Amino acid sequence: MNLWLASASPRRAAMLRPLYPSLHQEGLAGVDESPPIGTVESQVMSICQRKAAALGTPTGFDAVLVADTMISDPDDHSLSMGKPASKADAAMMLHRLSGRHHQVWTATGLHWNGRWTFWCEYAVVAFPEFSEEVFSYLLESESWKGKAGGYDLHGAMGEHARLIEGSESVVLGLAAEALGHLEALASVL
Repeated sequence: MNLWLASASPRRAAMLRPLYPSLHQEGLAGVDESPPIGTVESQVMSICQRKAAALGTPTGFDAVLVADTMISDPDDHSLSMGKPASKADAAMMLHRLSGRHHQVWTATGLHWNGRWTFWCEYAVVAFPEFSEEVFSYLLESESWKGKAGGYDLHGAMGEHARLIEGSESVVLGLAAEALGHLEALASVL
């Protein structure tokens, strides 16, 4: 299958490349990723749809994937936490998530046969109360860079986070239902 992952995310590519060795990965530039007013679910879906709109009707590939992932504020599920712009931002985010559960929302769009289909799913992740040593390690690892909520489940946070509900693929950046649909599509191409 000739698949284009329209995302610069190394985690998304790592999930897809074993199944689609000829995966073409090229991120999108200039897409407005500022969250609109609404629930985190509607925010992440809206941003994913903006990414799809920026591509229009892609040609030259059997299928194209776009995605977006957001973390819900553990105190107010209508607010997203975004990505840290600095080590200080990452420290604030990790401090807020320490010892708590939170929702991770991922929207994924698949372009195939001339049209877009979208999925939006969430997972629940739990963090233990971080000791000062663990907190420092997480910050110094810099695995928070470019990551929603300031952490990477397959990075330094992996040994500390626990998936409570939902699919790991959602936390890593692709809706599980979209992956299932893509797998079914690949079997007929």
